[in-house]
Amino acid sequence: MKLDTKEFEEKMQKTIRVLEDDYASVRVGRASARILDKVKVNYYGTPTDLSSVANIKTLDARTLAITPWESNLIKDIEKAINAADIGINPQNDGKTIRLCFPPLTEERRKELTKQCSKMGEDAKVALRNIRQIANKKIKDMKNSKEMTEDEQTASEKSVQELTDKYIKEVDVVVAKKNKDILEV
Repeated sequence: MKLDTKEFEEKMQKTIRVLEDDYASVRVGRASARILDKVKVNYYGTPTDLSSVANIKTLDARTLAITPWESNLIKDIEKAINAADIGINPQNDGKTIRLCFPPLTEERRKELTKQCSKMGEDAKVALRNIRQIANKKIKDMKNSKEMTEDEQTASEKSVQELTDKYIKEVDVVVAKKNKDILEV
């Protein structure tokens, strides 16, 4: 009985999705509301997503406007943005918070490409760990006589092909993000 690789493929796809989500929070010089996805606001004692307590709007290529639905939250939102350490100081006018994204310097672009490459390497490590778990399961199945040696070899080969496919996909995602960052 050959190993069903569906469960491992789903885990590998999830790894790619997580990498893409992480990349969405890396700013590339353009204003994007996704950079605020991980910002949590203290909403009556409960950490709440910023998007759940305010309207986030892109004004132009370098400016975001955040308008809270309750005006008493403006200080908490400002505090949460500062605590999130996204590298941008919020400007509060009493009703709206503006985030002005400065153009990226060449040095900052290089730092971001290094950061993105590291995220890509972490994703590859996660993929290899999934492969390792699959291979252990194959070995256990072989030891318990659930599969023959030929089935073991075929299963290991299909897991390796799957791993190679997703590692190439990580390389494509990393290259695309680095290209976006280096574009002036």
